[in-house]
Amino acid sequence: MADSSFDIVSKVERQEVDNALNQAAKEISQRYDFRGVDASISWSGERIEMKANAEERVKAVLDIFQSKLIKRGISLKALDAGEPQASGKEYKISATLKEGIAQDDAKKIAKVIRDEGPKGVKAQVQGDELRVSSKSRDHLQEIIALLKGKDFDFPIQFVNYR
Repeated sequence: MADSSFDIVSKVERQEVDNALNQAAKEISQRYDFRGVDASISWSGERIEMKANAEERVKAVLDIFQSKLIKRGISLKALDAGEPQASGKEYKISATLKEGIAQDDAKKIAKVIRDEGPKGVKAQVQGDELRVSSKSRDHLQEIIALLKGKDFDFPIQFVNYR
């Protein structure tokens, strides 16, 4: 019998992020407490730019955006937001989306699988993802449950289960 396998990836669905950003922008334009503070959120290339005329307001814009991401099922671990920075009369926060599993993080996951997982399970790094394989599908299910219980500082998804 051939080995069963699945891949561990860290991806963000761009369309869902775009929808969350549009919802946040709409809420900011309609909310009474954002009237006259020039608050905005928009894409700037691959970055997300948030602006307002006060530090508290730009943090509130970030908070609204984060709540929209959560509602759309996107982990906040994928959002890398900076600190508010003064730029003339306005404050800005620049955020990026983290995708892919870094080499060091992939090694951490592989070590967890080796140390705490069932015997006979192999994990190999393939670029920015990790392939986990075993002869037993039950062992793979145990690995998924084990990794879901761990708190990594990056989001992970399980794909290509076969």
